[in-house]
Formats: sequence, structure tokens, C-alpha cells
Amino acid sequence: MSDQSIKSRPVYQSLAMDLSGLRHLLVSDSPAYRFEAPPDREVEVWFVAGPDQEGRIPPSETVHERGFRSPRHLIDRLDHRLAQERMGLRLYVSGTEDFLWDVFNTAQRAGMTKQEIFQCHSGTRARRVACVHCRTFNHGVTTTIVRCDGCGANLFVRDHFSRRLSAFMGVKIDAEVAGEVPPAEQAYS
Repeated sequence: MSDQSIKSRPVYQSLAMDLSGLRHLLVSDSPAYRFEAPPDREVEVWFVAGPDQEGRIPPSETVHERGFRSPRHLIDRLDHRLAQERMGLRLYVSGTEDFLWDVFNTAQRAGMTKQEIFQCHSGTRARRVACVHCRTFNHGVTTTIVRCDGCGANLFVRDHFSRRLSAFMGVKIDAEVAGEVPPAEQAYS
């Protein structure tokens, strides 16, 4: 089963440095992601260390790298950093879709414009699904139908992506005929 009526999924590009920026910050939910910068430009890199690194984040190779224990920890520190930032910063974000938009929303609340924020999807295509009935977020969804962790409804995962919620919308699939639920298809890996 496919939802072809609404396509609000963002389109992403590879990251490339915006030379009009004065300062450059790359944030990633993976320690492996990097991009090439001209030799005359410095890029500060913030990354989420893997779960096996919890409590053992190694010291940075340079003063321009910083590891965090979780995406939430990184975003909290980014919020603090952006509150003190001046004009001229360019923010580059790499990671899963929910991470990209959590960072984007944090940056916009701090006053950054969408022209100053660059996003590149990397990693899993699993989706964060917001139940429109109980407002629970269901994480790591890879199928077209998922049982809501909050209300237990069988949700059809729509292709409608809410940038504000950083999630795809999930609607009750058996609202018309209770219990009539088609088999789920593996769709997002």
C-alpha cells in the first residue's frame, strides 16, 4: 500500500561549503561524516559518538571537534551555542531525517534562516511517525503500517512529513472498518 496523494518529503543535497559564511559548524549524528573544506577555511565539527562510546568519548584530534553522548545532548548544547552566536555562521547538518529537522528547528528558533542551514540525509531511512490521534512519536519505523506505542492504533505511515514535528504522519488505517488491517510492507530501511 502506498500513499501517492501527498509528497512533502524534503529533497536533500550533498553538503558543500557556503563560502559567504564567516564561521562553519558541521553537526552530525555520526562520528564518520565529514566534508571537504577549502584549505583556507576551518570547519568546527560536532558529532554524536556511537552508543558503544557512552562515557568514553575520546579526546578530539583537534580543537575543532567535539563529541556528544546523544543527539539530545548535542542539540541542547547547540541551542546554548546559537543563543550566543553572531551573524555569519553557516550550519551544516548530516544525519537521519528526524535529527536533521530537530537541528533545523533549533537553529530557526535561534534566528538562523533556511539559507544559512544546509542538510544532507545520511544513515537509516527509518521514520519517526507522529500518531495524529494521541500525539505519540513512534521511532525507527520501517514498515508502511505500525502499531502506535501510545494508543495502540494501527497507523498507516503517510508520506506527509511535518518539518515542525520532524516526523511523518500516522493515521488510523482501520478507522472505517475496525480490525480490517492490510499486511504491513517493509518500505523504509
